Formats: sequence, structure tokens, C-alpha cells
Amino acid sequence: MFRIGMGWDQHRLVEGRPLVLGGESIVHSRGLLGHSDADVLTHAVCDALLGAMGLGDLGRWFPDTDPQHRNADSLGLLAQIVEQMRQRDLTVGNLDTVIIAQEPRLGDRLDAMRGNLALVLGCPVTSVNVKAASPEGIGALGQGEGIAAHAVVLLEGP
Repeated sequence: MFRIGMGWDQHRLVEGRPLVLGGESIVHSRGLLGHSDADVLTHAVCDALLGAMGLGDLGRWFPDTDPQHRNADSLGLLAQIVEQMRQRDLTVGNLDTVIIAQEPRLGDRLDAMRGNLALVLGCPVTSVNVKAASPEGIGALGQGEGIAAHAVVLLEGP
């Protein structure tokens, strides 16, 4: 059995917040605004997994109205979703992601993000792909107002 899920997230860049993507702390003058650490890449992966399992979305599992999730580590949230996957005897066939950001440049950090995600997902790093794309100055993302991410996952199971 194969199950496919798609996830997407975006957050605004603001001063005074750390920038975390795929569990990596990125040096930048601004970070992403959100209730948790606002890691858009990991959030998109979470939503892709939840979608593949037919379990709703990240906001349903970890609502921003719940103070226990304030400043939560998104890789920790992902680990809880992976536990749901394991309970259903599902494994990651592959995961493909893209981060859309005008800045900062992320090329030298993509492999570390890939490794972080593979570790939490319990799959080979070769089953995970992390890309970065520039919006080429178009729209709010292109003006550097925020960062977005997309993820598509294939789950395999009984």
C-alpha cells in the first residue's frame, strides 16, 4: 500500500526571533514568527505525513492556542507524528521538499536539514530531499517578508 501526502507552510520573518529550518539554526538578522519555533520546513513535512495518514493537519494536533506548544521544537512535534506513522506500520518511501526564500542563502545548510529530518523519520538520508528556491523578488516572499516550504511524502505500509 502506498499513501501520498502534501504539506505546505509559511511564516513571516521578524526581528528578535531565531531562524530555524529543518531543525537547523540559521544565522540571519530575522527569524520566523510563530507559536512554536516556526520551522516552516518541518511543519510542511508534518502536514505531508498527517495528510498521507488522513489525520488532519498540524494545527489540529498542536493548536497555537495551547500554551504547552509555545516555542516548541518542531522536530519534537515531528517525532510525535512519526510515532503515529509507526503505530500504523507505515514507513517513509521518500520525502521531497523545497524551501522558498529570497534570503538567506541556504545551500550550505540543506544537507544538515536533510540529515535531521531523516533521523527523526527513521529513514535513510537518501530517502529525503531538501531543496531551496528563490522567489526571484516576486510577491511577499520575494520581498523578504517571509519563508515558505512545500513537502510531498510517499508512505509505504501493509
